[in-house]
Amino acid sequence: MMADISALPIEAKMTAILFTMFAILIGMHSLQTPTAQNNTTKLPLLLPDPNKEPSKYCYEIFAWYYTAVWIGIFGFIVVSASYEYFTAWGYLGVCGGLALPLMLQPLVYPMASAPVVRNKIIINPDIQRPWYKRYSTKATIYLMVYAFIGNYWYTHYFYSVLKAEYTMPSHRLNDVPIAMFLATHFYFCTYHVCVSNGILRYVDKMYQEGWMKTVLFWFTVLFLSYFTAFMETLTISSFPYYTFADRYMAYTRGSAFYGIYFIVSFPGFYYFDSNIDDGKKKDRPVVTLVDTFTTACGHGMMILLLLDFVRLYLGIP
Repeated sequence: MMADISALPIEAKMTAILFTMFAILIGMHSLQTPTAQNNTTKLPLLLPDPNKEPSKYCYEIFAWYYTAVWIGIFGFIVVSASYEYFTAWGYLGVCGGLALPLMLQPLVYPMASAPVVRNKIIINPDIQRPWYKRYSTKATIYLMVYAFIGNYWYTHYFYSVLKAEYTMPSHRLNDVPIAMFLATHFYFCTYHVCVSNGILRYVDKMYQEGWMKTVLFWFTVLFLSYFTAFMETLTISSFPYYTFADRYMAYTRGSAFYGIYFIVSFPGFYYFDSNIDDGKKKDRPVVTLVDTFTTACGHGMMILLLLDFVRLYLGIP
């Protein structure tokens, strides 16, 4: 008789869910037809082509370096329990301080990075552009708008559906700690600029076009969304001032619920302003700051509708 997965401990159940999804993903990769470019990388993660997409390449390198910085600082705070000494201003100072370099980078350090590839220094075209035309400016605004929408609106779905609660001292906007608006920015920067962009680009560039590649791409989006949501929930579980009424539901259904955010935003951000380095082609679409704002708002509304559909399905007021 088969074991009832619902009766398993939370750790075993999550391992079973993630292992099953990962096994399906590996199987789908094995069915793909590689392109000639496939032998250029051994990892399932691909940076932009530094010659064809230097703006994105330099920005992603910068984001990877800064990810190591904020994770190191945040990890120390959690492991050492330094947060026990934080006041509302302390939380605001730490989260704001960690978000500020990413927010200011397009203005004060438009080069982002100057990596050397095959003995050639890659120069970021952003340094020649006005601040409002830079890829990094638009990427930052997209993520800032998205993070604001997520905290201002989506957090209340966690309050109602998962009975989540923030209990640390905090300054609040719409009953959400303002520090969380800021923390979300550097979290989302890592999720989108580094992780999902790299993995989705690998699928997009390493395999030949066809329906099997399309299915793989969207299953990868689903897997990344669920995995990212679960890992965030798991890694902050030792922080005692963000609680759930039911830890089991938070890890299983909650990860799927949170993953809805990324089902829209991961592919949306991957394709965002994808033609910025196409040179002076007359037919190249130009993405303005207004376009950036409305794109982020549009993706935000799509996510809001999906969250509300789930809430209605569950019959939660």
